[in-house]
Amino acid sequence: MELFDVYPLFDIEPVKAKGCEVWDKEGTRYLDLYGGHAVISIGHSHPHYVSRIDEQLRKIGFYSNSVQNSLQKELAQKLGAISGYDDYSLFLCNSGAEANENAIKLASFHTGKKRVISFRKGFHGRTSAAVAVTDNPKIVAPVNSLHESTILELNDPDALALELRKGDVCAVIIEGIQGIGGVVVPDPEFVEMVGKLTRVSGAVLILDEIQSGYGRSGKFFAHQYTDLKPDLITMAKGMGNGFPIGGVLISPEFEASYGLLGTTFGGNHLACAAAISVLDVMKEENLLDNAAELGEYFMNKLSEISGIKEIRGQGLMIGIEMEQPIADVRKKLLFDYKIFTGVSGTHTIRILPPLSLTKEYVDEFLTAFEEVLTKV
Repeated sequence: MELFDVYPLFDIEPVKAKGCEVWDKEGTRYLDLYGGHAVISIGHSHPHYVSRIDEQLRKIGFYSNSVQNSLQKELAQKLGAISGYDDYSLFLCNSGAEANENAIKLASFHTGKKRVISFRKGFHGRTSAAVAVTDNPKIVAPVNSLHESTILELNDPDALALELRKGDVCAVIIEGIQGIGGVVVPDPEFVEMVGKLTRVSGAVLILDEIQSGYGRSGKFFAHQYTDLKPDLITMAKGMGNGFPIGGVLISPEFEASYGLLGTTFGGNHLACAAAISVLDVMKEENLLDNAAELGEYFMNKLSEISGIKEIRGQGLMIGIEMEQPIADVRKKLLFDYKIFTGVSGTHTIRILPPLSLTKEYVDEFLTAFEEVLTKV
């Protein structure tokens, strides 16, 4: 049997990792500034993380959510405290796509409606009704038969108000920072206006913080750069530092009932142990402050380099848009300088490193990046 070939893969096989570094089977060391699509929040193989998972594995290993699980309650309490949402409830699942599916389902149950509004270049998972089209024409979401999806331009409150006045919208979903769409930060005024418009219309506001959450922006959630408090917040990626876990934070306006939502693997013991250890390390090592400080340093240094069209982002979620296509730049960074980066479209490099990044690693990238730009 062969693998279903839907991902272009580099001929590199990591076999060991620590902090912001990985090593391949040949013993070559790489600087990881992408973290597996932003999932590595506290660094590879952090000792507290490894210890907590190992301890849990030896106790009971995996068990799902059909029995009492004190780890779920510990996770909810610690997450509420660090995020500032201790009055919200937590529903645990396995991934970002599943988190958004459940958020949309909640919104539909709550309002009795089924139309979902999202924004161009947004991305909310490959099974959701609210996935928008990116610059890649092959990334087009199938529309869930239970919901209808309308895609609007970002930062256009008039268009949003017009759609909401039709009275059939169950939810508006927006990313704290658009990830796949190119690391686009919505205007803060627009985000706050979305909150006001949804409150007036009775639609549910879903803040997708799957990539931009968990400290990546320098705040726990990217929308916390505004005064907005959404109805639902979806999370995943950095939540488990690579261990699959997702979740939805749910405002007190929603009432739980048995059978309302469900998941097979969500909230299992191992996933909770991983997620708890992430919060422990984030607090102990002040990783939110580090993400804010290193992100500012990173972007300030990037602004001194010629040939960059635009630098976007907050904290350690950074998009570097170039005038020319960046395929050759990224390959040289990887194969000549041994640095992993991400990509969005044809012109934007994405930087999504562990939140434990240091200035030395930033400077290593900047030196390599400037040298690469002189060669392409």
